[in-house]
Amino acid sequence: MSKRNRSGLYAALCGLALAACHRAAPEALSAGPLPARVAPSAAAQALLDQLPPAYRQADLQNGRLHFNLCRACHTITPGGPDMTGPNLYGVFGRKVASKAGYSYSAALSKKDWTWDAEHLDGWLKSPRTYAPGTKMSFYGIPDDEDRRDLIAYLKVASSGGPD
Repeated sequence: MSKRNRSGLYAALCGLALAACHRAAPEALSAGPLPARVAPSAAAQALLDQLPPAYRQADLQNGRLHFNLCRACHTITPGGPDMTGPNLYGVFGRKVASKAGYSYSAALSKKDWTWDAEHLDGWLKSPRTYAPGTKMSFYGIPDDEDRRDLIAYLKVASSGGPD
């Protein structure tokens, strides 16, 4: 299956997930073709350069598309509210299960790491495998490139870069 077809499939699945949460699906979830890749701004590239080399050439548009899978439960804006999941603004460099005001599962509270690209990759691949007992019900993102792009997007968007 091509990356564009996979993205369309993820968009359709996200629409179903959002509908199940009684939220309207964002327009960005149309299953139509993806726009042409756009080079990141200088500010976004500076943030990407803080990540391991594999993330520096990530497709931020594809990452943004895949973040739509997260939007049903997470916000990513400064001072944004916690929802089913915590606000992800400033997630890079934050100790796991440490966002003030959010009630984490016991399983995640017992972990001892700081969120970085490596931990996010394992988490996003399969949260329930990475932290057995977590209350996060998300099934994960099996495709390595899609996870890479999402993590790069999260780095930029959660650090005050363009969303």
